[in-house]
Amino acid sequence: MNQIKQPLMKRFFPVAAVLLASSVIGLQGCSSTNEAPKAAAAPAPAAAAPAPAPAWKQGMGADMSSSKLAPLAGRLTVTPASEIPLNTLKLPPGFKIELYATGIPGAREMAKGDNGKIYIGTRAMGRVYEVTDNGKERTSRVVVDKLVQPSGVAYKNGSLYVMAIDKVLRYDGIAKDPNVAPVDMTAKFNLPPEQHHNWKYLAFGPDGKLYVPFGAPCNICELPTQEYAQIRRYNPDGSGMEVIATGVRNTQGFDWHPVTKQLWFTNHGRDWMGDDKPNDTLHVLTKKGANYGFPYCHEGNMPDDQVVKANPCEGVTPPVALMGPHSAVMDVKFYTGKMFPAEYKNVAFVARKGSWNRNTKIGYDVVTVKTDANGKNAKITPFLTGFLNPNDQSFSGRPTFFLQMPDGSMLLTDEQLGAIYRISYSKK
Repeated sequence: MNQIKQPLMKRFFPVAAVLLASSVIGLQGCSSTNEAPKAAAAPAPAAAAPAPAPAWKQGMGADMSSSKLAPLAGRLTVTPASEIPLNTLKLPPGFKIELYATGIPGAREMAKGDNGKIYIGTRAMGRVYEVTDNGKERTSRVVVDKLVQPSGVAYKNGSLYVMAIDKVLRYDGIAKDPNVAPVDMTAKFNLPPEQHHNWKYLAFGPDGKLYVPFGAPCNICELPTQEYAQIRRYNPDGSGMEVIATGVRNTQGFDWHPVTKQLWFTNHGRDWMGDDKPNDTLHVLTKKGANYGFPYCHEGNMPDDQVVKANPCEGVTPPVALMGPHSAVMDVKFYTGKMFPAEYKNVAFVARKGSWNRNTKIGYDVVTVKTDANGKNAKITPFLTGFLNPNDQSFSGRPTFFLQMPDGSMLLTDEQLGAIYRISYSKK
């Protein structure tokens, strides 16, 4: 396992509501029968219950109680193309990055439809967008609005699948009929209700099944029920649910190796254990039902300091690679096209959205991960950099998800700037 070497949100935070109330009712003795009794003392006002800590602070230890670290606010308005600093972005020689589409605030997962259409999920925006390329220009529209974090989108056999926290919708024939009414499939998917880390990433596997993650409903906690911190798969109609992995805190991307057909997925480590632990990780599903450690064990060998049990890392499947502490690893995509040089064939591209729970920021980039034939000896190499300015710790964009195009180019969403970039290669 290689750790990247560089300078290098939750309902479960029990707070006891304290209500202090006292009333003293006293009748003073009267010195004469004509003397009126004194009024009863007014009850002391109840102390206001302290406001609960925000979800993202759950799991913060006493040693970090004074930390000023907090999640970074996303930009929920349109960023003009003129304000997207492409000139700061760096790629290996021969590669080029350009704007494919803008004006898609909160852009996350992409799915390629028919007739040159691409569908984009969001989280905070509650929208799903459609971008159409007619060969001369690209236009966008909102497919659906006011959903609860509909970040997961997938496309299969002419149908767009959209999954929010509490809803699953299927739009049949949407490429030909933009106004088609969705089929509500929610009841078939048995969605757990908690929002935290429960936003989705969707993908159809080589077996034709729909794969869906259900993240942990906390930063670090004993799971309230076993329906969280797992990856499931379903038949396209929502039947046949199977749990294929457990102990997965928060995966925001997965793909199947082009040769071995094994599922690879990213995972976010917990917050508030310090700047340098635990790492975010990259994993391979070696067997159905494998356990990846949450909440007791991180990185395959690091016991948690708050949720404790005997032998916490026993039976835990270790990661393929350590991806940097709090780097917010998002999508992983194996390159199978013919445009990029041969050395990128079947190589994993990983987007790292960038840290907030770290005093010195890392991530805000795309890296490649190469392993040997057995998935060992991972080598991690920077590919796309320049979103982060290490001198003043400022950042522009936050890369999130990939889509390989038929011509071999790669699209990449930027959640912060609401943009889609196109990465291409040509020999000089």
